[in-house]
Amino acid sequence: MAQLALVYGMRLFPADELDAVQEATVKLKNGRNTSVTMHLIEGGKEDIERVLRQSIEAFFEMYPEL
Repeated sequence: MAQLALVYGMRLFPADELDAVQEATVKLKNGRNTSVTMHLIEGGKEDIERVLRQSIEAFFEMYPEL
């Protein structure tokens, strides 16, 4: 299996200060650009941790060959 790279970012903001969340751009070595969809999870610390864990599990379920 090829070596993989998981691209992600996290930062906490007060929920009432957010206006928009946009895609992030990733530049590949072949010169092409691609995008990474950014996700927003709102709630308290426990809510965010729970939803983030579920999201990570669901992400890897999409790739059963890993």
